Amino acid sequence: MYGKKSDSFFQKAIISVLEIILLYFAYWIAFKKGGTIVYTWFGIDVSEGYLIRRIIIFSFSVIVFLRLSFMMFFLLKRKIPMEEAFSVPFAFAIYYIGFAIFGYISNASLDIFDLIGITVYIVGSYLNTASELQRFIWKKDKKNKGKLYTINLFSYSMHINYFGDLLWVLGYAILTRNIYAFIIVALLFLFFAFFNIPKLDKYLAEKYKDQFFEYKKKTKKFIPFVY
Repeated sequence: MYGKKSDSFFQKAIISVLEIILLYFAYWIAFKKGGTIVYTWFGIDVSEGYLIRRIIIFSFSVIVFLRLSFMMFFLLKRKIPMEEAFSVPFAFAIYYIGFAIFGYISNASLDIFDLIGITVYIVGSYLNTASELQRFIWKKDKKNKGKLYTINLFSYSMHINYFGDLLWVLGYAILTRNIYAFIIVALLFLFFAFFNIPKLDKYLAEKYKDQFFEYKKKTKKFIPFVY
């Protein structure tokens, strides 16, 4: 996966089509009483919650889709295996569909907690996309070939882009006002900390050797200033 370059246009097209289908399903849940139907599948009788909350949560999903599309078609240069063309939409289904369902029943009007959630979402989105864009621009400079990117936002965390992912998912969860939504945040943290980051670090250590170990000694792995 890492180190192999390809435009992988077919795989990217599959991801986009599947994500659009998921977004439509999220729309159906939020605004066409689909949430009520889904809850009845589990024998739970509910009604629609606060409309503005549902609009914000769905807007979050649209923004995630647009950011993902930008990074996938313009910034991502590595090869995408065919299995990833299906695993990525499956992962994002957890966000689009899961948060739509969790937030569907909340009747609470917007308050300071929601403002915090929106802020966390915006900061996380910025960290994820801006860090990827900074690295992309830096790598296009031929004089940086063979060098490990360690500056700008990546000077605060070796995987600041993943930390951004964690934050915008946390922002989603806060907006749902549903305690069960935080299970998604916890699972994402565990996935990054114990699977994705170790796998990427192994690749970086093999490719950049001393550069990587020097970077590792002075930079937090995941959460800036903490871990």
